[in-house]
Amino acid sequence: MEYDKLLDRARGQLPEKVFEKSRFEIPKILSVIEGNKTFITNIRDVLSKINRDENHFLKFMAGELATSVDMEGARAVFAGKHAKVTLHNLLERYVKEYVMCGECGKPDTSLVIETRIMRKRCDACGASTAVKPLRK
Repeated sequence: MEYDKLLDRARGQLPEKVFEKSRFEIPKILSVIEGNKTFITNIRDVLSKINRDENHFLKFMAGELATSVDMEGARAVFAGKHAKVTLHNLLERYVKEYVMCGECGKPDTSLVIETRIMRKRCDACGASTAVKPLRK
């Protein structure tokens, strides 16, 4: 009897996100190649869905593609020609590494810096894991 009361009290202190059963889908990247540049036209939409900072994401992409990136209005401009499938695979890797919680599998995480180490902290289950620093 006492156990049930303690269990109910513990469950009451957990955030509601823990009990949600929504399915997270990685957004599709819409890209266009013009000349020797690749434009991601829906970068703001992608960033809002994965809930990440523009600078962090673009630094990851530029490092993995070994190229430069600039923001031109509401679109990201990469030097060179890059296939949509390559961009989408990099987005999937970024989401797996920097967005999804390794413990509960939910995307409700945030990147925080603790004693010069970047960590991915889950808002749903409270797990915290170190993430690889980005290349400079």
